[in-house]
Amino acid sequence: MSPANNERIEHIVEPIDEQPLIKRRSLDDNEMDITPMIDITFLLLIFFLVAGKLDQDAPVELPPARHGTAVSVKSAAIITVGKGSGDAAEVFLGDGKSPENMLDSRDPEGQEQAIVAFIEESLQSGKDNVLIKAERGVKHRDVARVSGAVGKVGKDLYVAVLEVK
Repeated sequence: MSPANNERIEHIVEPIDEQPLIKRRSLDDNEMDITPMIDITFLLLIFFLVAGKLDQDAPVELPPARHGTAVSVKSAAIITVGKGSGDAAEVFLGDGKSPENMLDSRDPEGQEQAIVAFIEESLQSGKDNVLIKAERGVKHRDVARVSGAVGKVGKDLYVAVLEVK
């Protein structure tokens, strides 16, 4: 570089002697900046959220019921819910899993209408309660769907669990 260029560069770049517009607050000796600790805490939180395994399909072992009121089978309309072979549960109108009482598992709306009609007919014939018998292993959503259909009639509902041996 020529000396003339250096003089031009020095002339263009002048030292700035002005004070900054916003002064930074000086920390006292007894104050500590906790920003790095907060950053580390959030990084650890994100790490454990990403690295942690969420176990949503954990089986829940419920203890057997110790106390309960017996419901007479003679005075109850019974709906049996079986595990089924596919994704949907098998629903039977009446006690037991007889094929003639089985509802079509491919048509949930038709099942609901048949359940409502069965419960209304049973209540008119003198039944007082509704009993839903569900096999172990039946998904809760299937039992909830059946109990929702029974709830439309508006009668006392009891749920029983059958142990398949």
